[in-house]
Amino acid sequence: MSMSSSRPKHALILCHPDEHSFNAAVAERYERTIRSLGHEVVVRDLYRMHFDPVLKASERPTAADFTLSADVAAELELIQGAAAFILVYPLWYGMPPAMLKGYVERVLGAGFPFGALRMQMPNPLLSGRRLLSFTSSGTTRAWLDEQGAALSLRNLFDDYLRHGFSLESTDHVHFASIVEGIQPRVVEEHLFEVEQTARKLASLLPRNG
Repeated sequence: MSMSSSRPKHALILCHPDEHSFNAAVAERYERTIRSLGHEVVVRDLYRMHFDPVLKASERPTAADFTLSADVAAELELIQGAAAFILVYPLWYGMPPAMLKGYVERVLGAGFPFGALRMQMPNPLLSGRRLLSFTSSGTTRAWLDEQGAALSLRNLFDDYLRHGFSLESTDHVHFASIVEGIQPRVVEEHLFEVEQTARKLASLLPRNG
């Protein structure tokens, strides 16, 4: 067995247009922590990849002429075998960026029809895997709670994906009040939480061989 196959693999998916954003720092800290533990990490920076989020007619799982586009096939090859999927993104208007939604539709749900999702049939890519999300918002957590945004996001994104794709578990860490001029001390406190969360998840992933 190769060394890479014996190490737990993490698929880290970052979705933010600014390469120097707080979200990018979260992804970097998570990657660094996981690599220090001897795990494998595959980073997919959607904006830097110029990922196309638009689902093609032929990519619809129910299409008579269903085919995987070349970019989706290549993406699936890269993230295949991941034991954990980590999403890092900001909340815009209380929702994930459109590019991330497109990644779910085109990549994570590739070839998986709605009927199979509804019947909770095993998803070949995600079944039994763990999903961890790190999100950020410029507003306060209290305001998000008042609007019902936090609960809605968990219900319509985290929980829906967990049940529909037969995930083992989902966890969600949200950082509120991430605005320009935020104190470096606060940023570092948040990044330390990212590190601790990464270590906790890593401890739950079995090694093979």
